[in-house]
Amino acid sequence: MAEIDIKFGLKTVLARIEDAALKRSQELQYVKPTLVAASKTNPAESIIAAYQAGQRHFGENYVQELVEKGNHADVLEKCKDIKWHLIGHLQSNKINKVLSMPNFYLLETVDSDKLATALNKAWPKYGAPNTQLKVMIQVNTSLEDVKSGVPPEEVATLAKYIMESCPNLKLEGLMTIGKYGYNPEDGPNPDFLCLRKCRQDVCQSLNIDWKQFQLSMGMSTDYEQAVELGSTMVRVGTAIFGARAKQE
Repeated sequence: MAEIDIKFGLKTVLARIEDAALKRSQELQYVKPTLVAASKTNPAESIIAAYQAGQRHFGENYVQELVEKGNHADVLEKCKDIKWHLIGHLQSNKINKVLSMPNFYLLETVDSDKLATALNKAWPKYGAPNTQLKVMIQVNTSLEDVKSGVPPEEVATLAKYIMESCPNLKLEGLMTIGKYGYNPEDGPNPDFLCLRKCRQDVCQSLNIDWKQFQLSMGMSTDYEQAVELGSTMVRVGTAIFGARAKQE
């Protein structure tokens, strides 16, 4: 029964992403948004069900869950092409756990030059020769103390540092969580507009093609508006897997 529900959830979310993408301005039609299934607290069997329904990108908030699921025997056997994202905060002392796991694809939450330096130093021990670790900068667009991420005015400085001083890292773009509970009916989400502005500033200052610089923004309650405003990556959990179990 769970597999049927997950298949339906995936199908519904993907259809809504497609509909939202059609509403974007012409300049934003250049890319199809990537769906990252946020699988926090969901068991390996749910991940396998989503994978078998066609989903490939999965995101975890906590390192322990990411490592456990990424190394789960059934996931390794049945999900050969899975792509894991870390979408929660990473402490420097847990870098090795993340980089050593199979099928790790993208770290979305770099928020300091210290973390970037540590990642840059560690990657050659785990990555294939002549490869780079894909990362994004997490931006605290809502300026809330409880959220990780760099403030918007510091994004360009950190981006410059990563690109010039961290040759083992590939800066893919910017990510934000944004303020919880914003009602899309109140107009364009200011956090999404802020992240777009941050991308514009970074790309202008570092001479980057903005179409090659991703924006990870939008979750279950607001991913459609995020796509309309130019998100290239949405992180959706509840709308696919159902309400999360409470963590003990």
